Amino acid sequence: METKKMAFGGTWYPATARECEASIEKFLQEKQGLLTGSFVGGIVPHAGWYYSGSIACRVIASLQSDERIDTVILFGAHMHRQSEPFILGHGAVETPFGEIEVDTELVDRICAGISIRKRPPSTFPDENTLELQNPFIRYFFPKAKIVIMGVAPSFFASVIGAAAVAEAGQLSRKIRIIGSTDMTHYGPDFGLTGAGSGEQAVDWVTQKNDRTAIEAMKRMAEEEVISQGLTHHNMCCPGAAAATVAAVKKMGAVRALELDYATSFEKSAAPSFVGYAGILYALS
Repeated sequence: METKKMAFGGTWYPATARECEASIEKFLQEKQGLLTGSFVGGIVPHAGWYYSGSIACRVIASLQSDERIDTVILFGAHMHRQSEPFILGHGAVETPFGEIEVDTELVDRICAGISIRKRPPSTFPDENTLELQNPFIRYFFPKAKIVIMGVAPSFFASVIGAAAVAEAGQLSRKIRIIGSTDMTHYGPDFGLTGAGSGEQAVDWVTQKNDRTAIEAMKRMAEEEVISQGLTHHNMCCPGAAAATVAAVKKMGAVRALELDYATSFEKSAAPSFVGYAGILYALS
């Protein structure tokens, strides 16, 4: 089976199963740990595990269910509004815990209904937005297959999210949805410095710029999510977030919960820093 190899293992996250499991066990003990409920999807960050792995881990762990989950649908990728959406067409993805097989039947059905480019493992991009979630998915859903998509921040994001769920329903798949985005990238490294520096800048990012984006995600307003990301630069992957919102709404989600929020400034008080949010979507 053709496999998309790890590109960030050993740098952005541990390279071995033993080290990954040790990190996961630590993450699950932090703050409130995982949550239990009728969660069908979530938004996770994608910085190195040192910075945001705890949030991503606890969101994905909270999506577990007593029933077997057949497929996890993952949205991500750094894309412009005019970028062409793409999907991993076949094969598998490598993780320290073993491979995750692509749900090719579901991929084929999605691509038959909407215009999205299939890419093989050999030319699939090395995207931290996507790859950093794979070890968590493999660990918490060891029997699940995966569908991985890059989604641009345009109206088409909602179409992709809803279509993926509809096609999964036609195949009677039990699914979970994960969308990957970091929040505001602030500081000279990112060309955003209008709120000053230090704690003043952190307050602006956390209390204003990121807060408006988080509230849009919690309201499950896809168009507002796209607008926030493009206008206020408070999400690096608003297309993935919007596709997730559309998907969980198609699944019947009616409530959003903010599991956690943090910034890299808390780990390293540098002039440039990034915000991270974890959101869960529930059926009740």
